Amino acid sequence: MVDNKKRRGEEIRRFILRNTVVHPKDITRFTAENFNVSRPGVLRHIRALIDEGLVVYEGKTRGRTYSLRPISAELFTIHIVDGLQEDVIWRERVLPVLANQRKNVLNICQYGFTEMFNNVLEHSDASEAIVSIKLYPHDVQMFIDDNGVGIFNKIQNELGLDDKRHVILELAKGKLTTDPAGHTGEGVFFTSRMFDKYSILSSDLFFAHSEPGDDWLLQDEKSTEGTSISMNIDPLSERSSLEVFAKYSLEGSYGFDRTHVPVSLSRYGEENLVSRSQARRLLARFDRFKEVFLDFKGVEIIGQAFADEIFRVFKEENPHIKIIYVNTNSQVKRMIWRIKGIRPNTGES
Repeated sequence: MVDNKKRRGEEIRRFILRNTVVHPKDITRFTAENFNVSRPGVLRHIRALIDEGLVVYEGKTRGRTYSLRPISAELFTIHIVDGLQEDVIWRERVLPVLANQRKNVLNICQYGFTEMFNNVLEHSDASEAIVSIKLYPHDVQMFIDDNGVGIFNKIQNELGLDDKRHVILELAKGKLTTDPAGHTGEGVFFTSRMFDKYSILSSDLFFAHSEPGDDWLLQDEKSTEGTSISMNIDPLSERSSLEVFAKYSLEGSYGFDRTHVPVSLSRYGEENLVSRSQARRLLARFDRFKEVFLDFKGVEIIGQAFADEIFRVFKEENPHIKIIYVNTNSQVKRMIWRIKGIRPNTGES
């Protein structure tokens, strides 16, 4: 009984730590409703967190606002000069803040930081970058902000893409690089899948990916210079970098053979996916993979031409590439089945 009570108390306090950022004014009510406990009971947990130095507050009782205090934090500016090495910055400036973390979490942080900072050094044309590292009981936060040309602008211009949104679709596929001789184009792809939350703000676009649930977000923002990248992971996460690499390799292979593509990113605004040109944009560079998961989450409807280009034309031209569709609603599934000649009542052709 005592152990159960202790575990529930730990669960409530962890919930408070996870949600205070988005519920600074109503975390007491929000927690009480979630656990079906009294507000005084929640306040006892909040006071305990305050006593531990994990939570701070401003204002009087009814107008009180809560926020989190990091266990450790580091903020510094790096001037970009020839010979600067991302692994040295990791070892000397970042690792001391995170040194006591789980090995799997530390490996993910090392991979993400060094990959993203290498992009700053080799692709951004930046003169400086601001790095912020914060460690909370529930969250490791890493932030890199450079004053360069902007990742979306850079890729759009060098690859001759029509729209910056097209860049985001290509980054989500993986194997995208402006320097194929020196880079594989895997950094953004794998970093975004390793962390619980990953985002890029650049130019006038905000792109984010979050686990679990494989949720994607693309939205317009006010125009900004440079590139801002944030990465978050739970210190208690059991995810490993090897596990993520393996997820995108076929059995018996160590290569980047498989990709997972959110189809919704091939849309511009609220347009429907109906044309062959839209399908060809989605299909670009699929020939670099052996297996492609098309994720239709958030896609309400597709047109006959769009489906035909993917599931008949492309498939006939590339029979060696396996196309798997997931998260389809009934309308999307019926259109795909129609093109593939599958009988709706049986699921067979």
